[in-house]
Amino acid sequence: MDHKAKAVWNEWSDTWYRQYRTEEAIAKLIDNPASAFHPAAFALLNKALPSFQGKKICVPSSGDNHAVFAFHLLGAQVTSCDISERQLENSEAIARQYGWDIEFVCDDTMELSKLQSGAYDLVYTSNGVHIWIHDLASMYTQIHRILKDQGAYLMYDVHPFNRPFGKNTDTLQVVYPYDSIIRYENDEVPRYAWRVQDLLNAIVSSGLSLKQIEEMADEAGSFWIDDSQQERDGVSKEELDRLSSWQSNPLAALPQWLSIYAVK
Repeated sequence: MDHKAKAVWNEWSDTWYRQYRTEEAIAKLIDNPASAFHPAAFALLNKALPSFQGKKICVPSSGDNHAVFAFHLLGAQVTSCDISERQLENSEAIARQYGWDIEFVCDDTMELSKLQSGAYDLVYTSNGVHIWIHDLASMYTQIHRILKDQGAYLMYDVHPFNRPFGKNTDTLQVVYPYDSIIRYENDEVPRYAWRVQDLLNAIVSSGLSLKQIEEMADEAGSFWIDDSQQERDGVSKEELDRLSSWQSNPLAALPQWLSIYAVK
């Protein structure tokens, strides 16, 4: 377990991540649980599990826990697993407030040592997971282990094709080569810009079988807006429309999101 990464996430949980725990954010989830997912990813989830009712779902590296809350609201029995105690404590407080029966487990996604083998119908990892994982083989070996036979895995994350480019939405600006996997930013913990081949090879090598891959565009233009900036300053509809158009934002010509659906 990376103790430095754990300390960083505990700090972020009480600062930057508070915006995901506002009454407004939670009310949106309660009103429409599917809003926690990209529409294309949600369609894959419905293909994997036509009904979530009573299904056992694990969300490793659960982060803001929006997917966890959404799965619970859709009728699943959910285990939220994260390296950060504070992320789990803050999310568990919300679950208690609303009377949601959700299991919270502090564990490393590359270990999942506290989770039972063959226990889950679905394992789901959401945006922002893979950049913190230094050992994809271990992560996917453990995901394969905790799935039931014929259980499904689905990931949703930033498409690796975006990793080489900077944030200039007026022109393409290459800041990293595609093969540069490890990045060090702000002298914090390492971040890993995995390629498509790294993800697929790790999934297949674990024993999971690929079923479907989706490459998706960001539908609202918010992909290129920093969350804190969007909350603080607001962004006009005209600017979001500009960011969604590849004619005015060349980065929009690339897929922004990647989903992979596999089964055990």
